[in-house]
Amino acid sequence: MGDDESQMIRRAREGDSLALAELLKQHYPFLFKYLLKATMDPLLAEDIAQDTMVRCMEKLALYNGTSSFSSWLITIATRIYIDKLRRSRKEADLLKEQALRSIRWKFETSGEEWNGVLEALPRISADQRIALLLKHYYGYSYKEIGGILGIPEGTAKSRASYGLRQLREEMSRND
Repeated sequence: MGDDESQMIRRAREGDSLALAELLKQHYPFLFKYLLKATMDPLLAEDIAQDTMVRCMEKLALYNGTSSFSSWLITIATRIYIDKLRRSRKEADLLKEQALRSIRWKFETSGEEWNGVLEALPRISADQRIALLLKHYYGYSYKEIGGILGIPEGTAKSRASYGLRQLREEMSRND
């Protein structure tokens, strides 16, 4: 974390609303992209990102600086997402397919690559997909993933490993 960000966090914790607004503005795109990949649903990603920002404003005093601010936001967002999943385990296949088409369209119209990995990700359980993304896309250690998800390090490793195996199986089915 840079000195500028540290200063901005300090000022935000002291009640500087402009510093807080700037801090959240800087981190929102990163957070939203993570949530889009984790949820595979643009509306849900937006909803969780907004809930995360509200929670961040409420709990900023609890941020202790032991992890990067972006990791702290991902931790909050992931826990909100997991809570939402627990409350509504049933997802309609039609809605998932519509969301997938919408995400694919957004990627393709913005010039970003849409590939077989992104096509297969929705068919992996959310627990494994999140661990897989955090490990192999964002480069977090298993210890950090465990901290973000509130699970033991070994469980994080197992989920990422099983998720990678499932992803490979899903991709081989589409070949």
